[in-house]
Amino acid sequence: MSTPALDLSQDAAAVTAQLVDIPSVSRAEKPLADAVEQALRELPHLTVDRDGDAVVARTNLGRAERVVLAGHLDTVPIADNVPSRLVDGVLHGCGTSDMKSGVAVQLRLAATLTEPNRDLTFVFYDAEEIAAEFNGLKRLAEHRPDWLTGDFAVLMEPTDALVEGGCQGTLRVRVETTGRRAHSARAWLGENAIHAAAPVLARLAEYRPRRVEIDGLTYREGLNAVLIEGGHATNVIPDSCAVTVNYRFAPTRSEEEALAHVREVFEGFTVVLTDSAPGAMPGLSHPAAAAFVAAIGGKPAPKDGWTDVARFSALGIPAVNYGPGDPKLAHTREEHVATSAILECEDRLRHWLGA
Repeated sequence: MSTPALDLSQDAAAVTAQLVDIPSVSRAEKPLADAVEQALRELPHLTVDRDGDAVVARTNLGRAERVVLAGHLDTVPIADNVPSRLVDGVLHGCGTSDMKSGVAVQLRLAATLTEPNRDLTFVFYDAEEIAAEFNGLKRLAEHRPDWLTGDFAVLMEPTDALVEGGCQGTLRVRVETTGRRAHSARAWLGENAIHAAAPVLARLAEYRPRRVEIDGLTYREGLNAVLIEGGHATNVIPDSCAVTVNYRFAPTRSEEEALAHVREVFEGFTVVLTDSAPGAMPGLSHPAAAAFVAAIGGKPAPKDGWTDVARFSALGIPAVNYGPGDPKLAHTREEHVATSAILECEDRLRHWLGA
């Protein structure tokens, strides 16, 4: 099959529609990555590299500062919402909010900012919506970190056109209990592991999460049961139970400190770590970040959740989230974005980078 052509002479809203019409569910991004690479290689002011289904384009103008603009190409599975539909100034379709509208803004800036006031790196990567082991930005950070070098980064995740600083860290643990199996008609001969988990739930119900202020942003932590497993049959006293607990923690805590805190909360129980990712500091005091916030306007907010800004933070690059989509619509069948929001996002970034 021939590579679909992207027309970057159209505005960012029209480019968004083009991107939506090229399906790119996680692990099947190649047609879209091919189209992005082909469009970027036609721009003489950019150096273009590719790793798997991640494409990186850079200016090399010798500017005093380099800014990285990053966005993922993949979407969640399509839900009868491709091809795109434009209705009364609203574009509907899979990925319109998360995050092909942000990618469209990146592509328009890559195509039209031939003399930006900062050197620019545009990163388009794969497999963000699935397990971290497949994440294209993770792969680049581990194997091509020089491609990501910069003084400041903007992750074009949907934020409803507000600057969101940093992100929470997240970890998941299994809090396990054991008992002795028996027939439920003779329950006194066994020990019920599900009943033994009651103190775990009680500690969660009594837990009071912290609120942590960083750079004027307040990060709200949370410790919650998200899954419970136990039991074998309706006439058997269970001999094992596990409560999966998710801890969302402020970026002032390391992963090690977060795990130590969770182990302290559940002292006396077996606690098994199953997943963990660090948070990212907002970095709003960095001169580049301050200039960005001033150019974009509005009051910055904390990122409630985890995003790939954490990967830039691990590389020592301050990063924020900023994109035209509404995060509340991400992954929904009704996903959509106002074309005016896409154009406004493009204009604001163009003013910041082109003034």
